[in-house]
Amino acid sequence: MKKEKNKSRNRLKKSDIIQQIITFFNEADTRGYNYKQVSFAVGARTENQKHLVYEILESLKDDNYLLEIAPGKYKLNRRKTSRIIGTFERRSNGKNHVIVEESGESIFIAERNALRAMNGDKVKVLIYAKRKNRDLEGEVIEIIEKAPQIFIGTLEIQKHVAFLLTDNKILGNDIFIPKEKLKGGKSGDKAIVQIIDWPDRARNPYGEVVEILGSAGENDTEMHAILAEFGLPYRYPQAVEKAADKISDAIPAEEIRKREDFRDITTFTIDPKDAKDFDDALSVRRLPGGLWEVGVHIADVTHYVKPGSIIDKEAARRATSIYLVDRVIPMLPERLCNQICSLRPHEEKLCYSAIFELNDNAEVQASRIGRTVIKSNRRFTYEEAQEVIETQQGDYKDEILILNDLAKKLRAKRFAAGAINFDRHEVKFEIDEKGKPVNVYFKVSKEANKLIEEFMLLANRTVAETIGKVSKKSTPKTFVYRVHDLPDPEKMNNLATFIRRFGYNLKTEGNKNEVSRSINSLLDKVQGKREENLIETVAIRSMAKASYSTVNIGHYGLAFDFYTHFTSPIRRYPDMMVHRLLARYAEGGRSVNEKSLENECKHSSDMELTAASAERASIKYKQVEFLSERLGEEYDGVISGVTEWGLYVEINENKCEGMVPIRDLENDYYEFDEKNYCLIGRRTRKIYRLGDPIRIQVARANLEKKQLDFALVE
Repeated sequence: MKKEKNKSRNRLKKSDIIQQIITFFNEADTRGYNYKQVSFAVGARTENQKHLVYEILESLKDDNYLLEIAPGKYKLNRRKTSRIIGTFERRSNGKNHVIVEESGESIFIAERNALRAMNGDKVKVLIYAKRKNRDLEGEVIEIIEKAPQIFIGTLEIQKHVAFLLTDNKILGNDIFIPKEKLKGGKSGDKAIVQIIDWPDRARNPYGEVVEILGSAGENDTEMHAILAEFGLPYRYPQAVEKAADKISDAIPAEEIRKREDFRDITTFTIDPKDAKDFDDALSVRRLPGGLWEVGVHIADVTHYVKPGSIIDKEAARRATSIYLVDRVIPMLPERLCNQICSLRPHEEKLCYSAIFELNDNAEVQASRIGRTVIKSNRRFTYEEAQEVIETQQGDYKDEILILNDLAKKLRAKRFAAGAINFDRHEVKFEIDEKGKPVNVYFKVSKEANKLIEEFMLLANRTVAETIGKVSKKSTPKTFVYRVHDLPDPEKMNNLATFIRRFGYNLKTEGNKNEVSRSINSLLDKVQGKREENLIETVAIRSMAKASYSTVNIGHYGLAFDFYTHFTSPIRRYPDMMVHRLLARYAEGGRSVNEKSLENECKHSSDMELTAASAERASIKYKQVEFLSERLGEEYDGVISGVTEWGLYVEINENKCEGMVPIRDLENDYYEFDEKNYCLIGRRTRKIYRLGDPIRIQVARANLEKKQLDFALVE
């Protein structure tokens, strides 16, 4: 036994010794210690190790991390330590961080210094003295507020013990579950588990089953698991559905008399073929003076959903509908979103509308916003409307063709004003009756899609201008804006550097119109090229994210000074907020409380990002599932990411992404060149660079981790 201990001491690495010395001084009292005392404390026994300890102490002194209080005696420079409050972010690899509340700065927390803090916990941290050229490091000294700890995973039940094998990368330990806390769960079941305790001496946290989702691998189980992982609902509360069932779909005559009547004007909807919630319709007619009247009619959800009601509270909490690969998790109960509010053909419906008078050049001569009643003549799918545009034949061809002509002119003006043309292909799956992906295809935006898009943009912009655009002497009333900030200059410079290796240039300085025109030029040039998807992805990541706010900074990507979301109240809560504000201000109401509205905006922005993450996770799951049936097959791809642990490769024909682990590059020892996004072979000098074409074979597919491993085909 003693021999084994001596062997392990002889194997001490320099990095381990440094970390142990840092821990020793942070836990030590204020007196000084010489290198022999420190060597004994950290287990350095050999002469070489003791000499290394001395060198490290001198180095830490040079970093001003330690003070030499007498010749050869060192103590911690506590003048350089401080205490902060922040939020703990746990990682399964032990590389945890605390995000400081005030500054947003990140502090590294090693697992041994984490005090068993969990993801989201509010903690007090002692920040260690800063070492030269090193990240800030600290230790948790108090857990101020515990966050609920919910994990998703697969149950493994043995004779005497049960565990949850977690799916995510937050917790490195399985969760021990006492048998009486299993709620009937069986081995192989996917479950939601809450951590209830983590005793000091226990290796694993203790948990209890909150809910059994079903058998792992079944489609519904896995989709529900993805939603639960992001804290999103996968069913509607019965009390809310019952409240919706009590809402009458009859429209009283007195309500119709209050509204502008569009029931006899040609009106139709254009939506995806699988849509059930039609929240916008267009009407069009020629006015006596030769102008075109175009009505953008939006479902009047707030007529039925009253502020503070049980339905409204649930919608506000959800903030958005969620679109997974094979299903929609609606913001509103089905009776409202698919029936009462949905602008179904040949049914009288209540709307909030933006009405425009345009000349033949698509110049708006007049506009008004108000409540209306409509009766849609026809429900078009995008494919049906596109066929009318291409053949110039079919139902309501005159109306569709004039709307398309006006939309193209509006679009041209928008791009001339500096809008950016991000028009990416969406990955879609054909799913069989069991939820299995049988084919991958790309949703391409055609003229029919762009027709709807332009009139929705026009309505959203006009509504925002109605409230926000006031004389210099007036203060605009508090409102919900959809804002998009200017790109970060550093990210734009990085993008410009990245695309140069493909032979493209990008203007990163000048006014915002010049920069946006340069971005559009780049996006045009990459169309149809093998690097198209990669460059578009990197370009999008260089942009700021759009969000909701009461502070209007304009929308850079659309080149609008004023913009909001008004056109989708069935699936977005901010649109409901906008409808209510419009009605309030139209009746002469006072400006609402800005701080309260800003909090609602932030919640909606956060939920939008969470929903998008869940959507991406469902796509990733289906990609892994799709390729799990194609192990051993070869594909052409492009290197979409380079890291120290391997190459990410995106397959050209289906956009599925997997990784070639660096351990599988066996012909050489490869080093990661972070600056140039590449791996370089030490002996062969072979280079694998971001954007390079590459051929791969599907090697492994791990559905639980949503992970694909590829092997290179030389």
